[in-house]
This record gives sequence, C-alpha cells and structure tokens, in this order.
Amino acid sequence: MRYPSSKIVLSIIFTFLLSPAAFAHTGVGLAGGFASGFMHPLMGLDHVSAMVAVGILGAFMGRPAIWVLPIVFPLVMAFGGVLGLAGLPIPGIEIGIALSSVVLGIMIVLPTKPSLWIASIVVAIFAIFHGYAHGAELPSAANPLAYSLGFVVSTGLLHLTGIAIGELIRWPVGKMVARAAGGVIALAGVGFLTGIL
Repeated sequence: MRYPSSKIVLSIIFTFLLSPAAFAHTGVGLAGGFASGFMHPLMGLDHVSAMVAVGILGAFMGRPAIWVLPIVFPLVMAFGGVLGLAGLPIPGIEIGIALSSVVLGIMIVLPTKPSLWIASIVVAIFAIFHGYAHGAELPSAANPLAYSLGFVVSTGLLHLTGIAIGELIRWPVGKMVARAAGGVIALAGVGFLTGIL
C-alpha cells in the first residue's frame, strides 16, 4: 500500500484550514437561498476550523464517534440557529466559537481519547454557539429553509473533510499530520480569542 505524499497531505490541510481569511460572523452577503447558505460556512476560518476539527476528532476516536460527532454537531447547531432566529440572549457567542477551535484542537493533539458522551456534550455545546451566530444574523430577505439546507450541507462536507484528514492516522506520518492539524486548529482558536485572526 502506498503512503500519501506528505506534500499532498499538507497542501490539503492548509487549503481547507488556512485559505478562508474572512471572519464568518460579519453578516455580509447572507441574503439568498441555498447557495448563500452553502457558501457562508466556507467563508470563515473560525467555522471551517471547528467543523474540520469535529471530523478529525471523530476519526481519532473511531467508531461510532466518527459518525456520531458529525451528526450531533449539525443537529444541535440547527437548535442553536432557532435560538438565534428567536433572538434569545446568549452571552459570549464569539468567545464560545473561538473556544470551540481551541478545545477541539487540543482534544485532537492530546493522545487520550475522551468517552463518546463527553465528546458529544463538548461538540453539542459548541454547536449551539455556531448555530446561534448564524441564526441571529440570517437576514429577513433570505429564504430560511433553503439557506439552512445549504448551510447544513456545507457543514457536513467540512466534517467529511475532517474525517478524511483523521483517516490518515492509518499511517504513522498521517497520525502526526492529523495531530498537527489539531495544533493548527487550536492555535487558530487562540488567534480568534486574541483578535489576531
């Protein structure tokens, strides 16, 4: 069996983790339907890093976490979106979003595996913050159902990207690359917290 080229693996990781430079929660350019919803998660490093982290973490934990965590996140994120649409006050949304990258990244870097229940609860808490932010900024001009469907599909694809990166653990160099991706995600979260990113 051929091992993946480290240059290819690193290119994939940097493409997905570092290319979107805009912060996801600016509220700019959201009006529209499915296409707007689909593109929105891809336009912010904070959202991309957390979604990819969920997939990597699930892959590291193995079955059934590899599928449970990427299902828990969008389901609970939808609930958070409803809270945001309703305008219910939840303090510290941006801090919670930034902490999602820090905590999930650290969980990937550490060699210990949390229980499925603990990982699911952590993922669910952060999903509420991500969902709330996007629900609160959904403009009245948008088609909420089409926008939400696009958003969920895009989020699912980001989870699958994380799972693909996490699946590299089958090879020794792949495990190092996946853990390094967790470190980059955690550092990105620190950048969000400090305002550097």
